[in-house]
Amino acid sequence: MSTADPANGADLPDSAAARLAERLLGMRANREVIPEDPHHSVRWHQHDYPSPVARWNYHPEYEIHLIRKGTGKFIVGDHIGTFEAGHVSLVGSGLPHDWVSDLEPGEILENRDAIIQFDGKWVEQAASIVPEMAEVRPLLEQSARGIEFLGRSAETAAACIEAMGTSTGLARLQHLFELLATLARAPEVERRYLAEEWFRPQLDGQGAAVVDIVLEYVFSNHAGSVKMSEAAALVGMAEPTFSKYFKRATGQNFSDLVRKLRLAHARRLLELSDKPISDICYEVGFSNLSNFNRHFLNDAGETPRQYRQRMQN
Repeated sequence: MSTADPANGADLPDSAAARLAERLLGMRANREVIPEDPHHSVRWHQHDYPSPVARWNYHPEYEIHLIRKGTGKFIVGDHIGTFEAGHVSLVGSGLPHDWVSDLEPGEILENRDAIIQFDGKWVEQAASIVPEMAEVRPLLEQSARGIEFLGRSAETAAACIEAMGTSTGLARLQHLFELLATLARAPEVERRYLAEEWFRPQLDGQGAAVVDIVLEYVFSNHAGSVKMSEAAALVGMAEPTFSKYFKRATGQNFSDLVRKLRLAHARRLLELSDKPISDICYEVGFSNLSNFNRHFLNDAGETPRQYRQRMQN
């Protein structure tokens, strides 16, 4: 007996269908529902990693995100980068995102993230009463691409986020307004825009769950052998179906995702280690140095050697 695969209509053996259903149901990365907090203007919370809420997800609320500990890779829209403790970002309404930490087997990072989430309507309503709040509007428009904050802006923002978690009442609002002012007034040299402006993924509940499974596979194996056939098999799809489905759900090709992740890993190694560039090339999963140099140049606008020299200077 076989069961129709909900992803592509193909028939699967009962055991395969059961495994697929278990993965999809166990990793629902559909639109995250942000619970309302009647006692606060915005929601502040923290969570461990791994955690059920730490996954490829999207929601209509804006999100200010602080990484407190560890290193890893993050994906915001079609952008892939690396993070370390102190990473501060603003994710716009409806923009998919995920932060994946580098972990040892069985390791758990307690309270890895501190997060603030708020509805854009709250800003508009507040601005109608407190005109000074209108200063935040351009920031929210720019956050449609996702923004990573750097330097002093990130340090000040991180301190405000932490202070909000330990305060109540007017003191909490004071830290919130200081945080919004810090981000809104951050100089351009302390901002890094992430996703392309055209990025508009099509995500439903099932699509987000499929992407989450694939991201787990790619993030865990990107430095070694990553095959689209294996990724497709994980979600019970034929390769052509998976290729189209993944592009529609994420806005990028599967091969582009793998390449961007490998280059993000290479950038971190170039910054934080003295390893020879040839060693880094193979460590991040490229098969030859010339191919690595070409892709790095196309992606970063400079060679790996030039990138390392600029970062070290």
